[in-house]
Amino acid sequence: MAWFGDCLATGLVDVTSDPAALDGTGWWAVVADFEGGLTCARFADVRPAALPVAPWRGPDRSAWVSSLSRDDYVTAVERVRAEIAAGEVYQVNVCRVLSAPAPPDADVAGLAGALASGNPAPYAGVLRIPAAGVHVATASPELFLRRHGDLVESGPIKGTARTAEGLLAKDHAENVMIVDLVRNDLGRVASTGSVEVPELCTVEEHPGLVHLVSTVRALLRPDVGWAELLTSTFPPGSVTGAPKSSALRLIGELEAVPRGPYCGAVGWVDADRRTARLAVGIRTFWLRSGTLCFGTGAGITWRSDPQQEWDETELKAARLVALASR
Repeated sequence: MAWFGDCLATGLVDVTSDPAALDGTGWWAVVADFEGGLTCARFADVRPAALPVAPWRGPDRSAWVSSLSRDDYVTAVERVRAEIAAGEVYQVNVCRVLSAPAPPDADVAGLAGALASGNPAPYAGVLRIPAAGVHVATASPELFLRRHGDLVESGPIKGTARTAEGLLAKDHAENVMIVDLVRNDLGRVASTGSVEVPELCTVEEHPGLVHLVSTVRALLRPDVGWAELLTSTFPPGSVTGAPKSSALRLIGELEAVPRGPYCGAVGWVDADRRTARLAVGIRTFWLRSGTLCFGTGAGITWRSDPQQEWDETELKAARLVALASR
């Protein structure tokens, strides 16, 4: 099953990794790993419904381990700053993955219920597709792509603090850099002159923190399908860096494990109505091989303080990991 917002999908019809299927027919649940793996699951029965109730008993809070230690993360931030000084990049998102043994009866629908009650989010959802090995629960606050016909919109987040007063000039500069990157990504598949930024650096409040959020909008060319749109925009700019190609190279060198669904995309596509809503896979948990995983990260610029960036990853993770723990 899959559930997003107020829509429950059941009755799995088929599963594919071909994005061209999203230009066909039917309602699809979609999850894309940061590294490029794509799962599209078509469901027969889609109806308004509340999130199904399921029990959740997570791992002990002390059982979580990080793919990067504090010292490793600080070293990674210093490496990014050196690359910025050398003119190789302007900004890079550096992430780490937290993991803990999952109870044998773990059900991500139950975890999604815990997140919905303790950390409500605009793009909350859950996908439980055992046949495809997909078990994902998300409390994402960030829009990757919203589509209505040929109109597409993205809502990159860059800049995080406990309160609006805690947002720095560095946060605003980081947001503007990523907005420019998203404009460029969409511009490759947009009708000439249609890319616009109706909102720049708006402060949004979320449980326990605030974000700077912008909106980028464009009209797709008539010949653009989902394969071309995803090739142009994925992975999301807010969780990679600028320039994207150089940022991805550094991410591959600095991060110890694959990100998986974290920083990928999670959501749905209604091929019949040509509508879609895909969230950036942040504030997202996934089950894989008996392990519960969760990612957290921060955008690094020249003005970044390595210890403060580590603290930002802790801030982003603390509330959600506590909700997911026993």
